Order: sequence, then C-alpha cells, then structure tokens
Amino acid sequence: MTRQMQGVYLNGHGGPEVLEWRDDIPVPNPDPGQVLVRVAAAGVNNTDINTRIGWYSSDVTGATDAVDQQVEAGGWGGALHFPRIQGGDLCGIVEAVGSGAAFKPGQRVTCPINLPRPVPGRPQGFIVLGSEIDGAFAQYCLMESDDLYDVTDSPLSDVEIAAIPCAFGTAEGLLTRAGVIAGQKVLITGASGGVGLAAVQLAALRGATVWGVSNAAKSEVVKSQGAIGTFERDAALPEDMFDVVIDVVGGPAWPDLILALKPGGHYAVAGAIAGPIVSADLRDIYLRDITIHGCTYQPPDVFDRLVALMNAGQIKPLVSKTYSLRDIVQAQEDFLSKTLPGKLVLVP
Repeated sequence: MTRQMQGVYLNGHGGPEVLEWRDDIPVPNPDPGQVLVRVAAAGVNNTDINTRIGWYSSDVTGATDAVDQQVEAGGWGGALHFPRIQGGDLCGIVEAVGSGAAFKPGQRVTCPINLPRPVPGRPQGFIVLGSEIDGAFAQYCLMESDDLYDVTDSPLSDVEIAAIPCAFGTAEGLLTRAGVIAGQKVLITGASGGVGLAAVQLAALRGATVWGVSNAAKSEVVKSQGAIGTFERDAALPEDMFDVVIDVVGGPAWPDLILALKPGGHYAVAGAIAGPIVSADLRDIYLRDITIHGCTYQPPDVFDRLVALMNAGQIKPLVSKTYSLRDIVQAQEDFLSKTLPGKLVLVP
C-alpha cells in the first residue's frame, strides 16, 4: 500500500485559492541515487509567490503585487506542470535512500534552491526546487543525492537552516558575481528582507563596508546584521559613492542606483519586486564603465561556501516567525505585508 503524506499543492497560477492543503499525497520512493527527505522546515520566499502568481512570464511587466493571473508560462523555466509542490528552502532528515546514494537515514540535509543541470550550449543550466520539481511544502521531499549537503553537525536549528538556501544562496551568488572584496563600499536594496539581510551579513563578513536601502522602522535591524547605515527607500542616494550595488528591487529607482556607483563600479541584480521594466541613460553606464551582472545561476562553489559557514556557525539568519505548513496562506500574506524583517519559515 502506498504511504500518504500531507502537503500543499499548487494547482495553477493565481491567488491564494490555487493553494490546496492535501493529506492524501503519495509519498515518493527513492530510485537509485535518490534520497527521500523528511522535511523538518521550509522557508517562505518571494519566488514561491512569484511562481504562484505567474510573475516570471514575459507577459507580466508590473511589480509583484500587481499581476494579471492569466499567464501560461509563469514559472522560472516557463510553463509548470500542475499540481506542483512548491518550496525551495529545504531542511530535513534523510528517511530512506536508493542504491548508490551517499547518505544514511538520520542525517540532516539541505540543498540550494537552484540545482545545477548544465547541458551542451548552456553551462549555466539549472532547475528550481519547487518549480521544475516538487519541493519542501510537504512532509517528504524526493531529492537527487548529488544535490544534497550534510548539515548534521551545524549548530543552527532546523528552522534557521531552512531560512538559508534561497536568501543566502542568492545573496552569495550576487556578491560573488560582483566580486565583492574587503574594503569596498556596498549598497544593498531591499535590505530588510531575506535576501537583503543575508547580503548585508555576507558582505560584512567579506570585509566590505555596507549600507542598506530600507524603511526607517527596520533600519536598526539592517544595522544589526552588519550595515553601518541605511537610506530611506525614496531618499536621494549619493552619487559616485559605491563600488558595488546589490539589487533585488528594481523599479523606478533603478537609474539612481546606477548613478550611486563609482566609475568602474559593479551592479548585480537578482530580483525586481518593484517592477522589472526600468529606464536608463546608457551614457551613465558606458561613459562610466559600469558592469551589470544578471544573477540567477549559482555555481556549486557558492553553496559549498555557505554550507561551510553553516557548519562552522559563522552565519545566522534572522527568522521573524514560524508557521504550521497548513497556515501557508497566512504566512504568504504576512510575507507580502513586508512588516516582518528577515525570514518566515513553515514547519510541517
């Protein structure tokens, strides 16, 4: 008899009504090289909501809070196969393994949200946990052994580890692509969110001097993670000040971010919650030798470094609240309200 588990199905693109709580989802069995993971905790991310509402479709041109749901190819990789179990932030315990899998039952594991899948002609190929394959919004998650990392000995809790893969993976990918080093001045937008706070912490860990863009109510939280100061979201930014801008916001403020860079500076982007369509004076880019990095693919060495930091206890995400998985709609509503800094985490 097939075992069953509880979890949340995404049945299409749309509002919270397309999320369906189920207690009759078949528990998958691991094939050779695969691992069945019992989910201990799963983080809530912008990408879960973006995928649900179909924001990744090129038909969508507005901010993430103003999307027409009538899209066909609204996932990271285009059209999704429904129903889909979302959840790209995984912390869990190995339950069962297929032959040849390099794990044993009882080990604690995690993985990046972007799973490298290079193919000829596209060395940056990847699939997304919770988008192209079922993710962590259920009691169990089936993974390829090669995608998992052992975090059994990390001093971080299950909830803290589940707050790391997407936020810290994205942040470390941005900092890596922009080449952030000690002594540089770095500006980070969306600095009180999950990715923003992770970028603040990781940039400070690299020895950079960090400023964040955040509302005043969250300024102290941003500074507690390593920033020396903050700018209000609508405030004028100083020009020619920063070596690097790390951006997850986009929208109307984009031209000011370019001007905030020193000549020869680097701009790295991995989000556009304020809107993906921006305007620019190309002279502000080419006459000042600005380098722009689009950052989604994460090479394995990015997550290798994060796992080493996790296991050494050198990074620690800010988790504002945890929820039962059954309360995913409330968790996403709270996430969208932007009232809570850092991460929100679901527990099956």
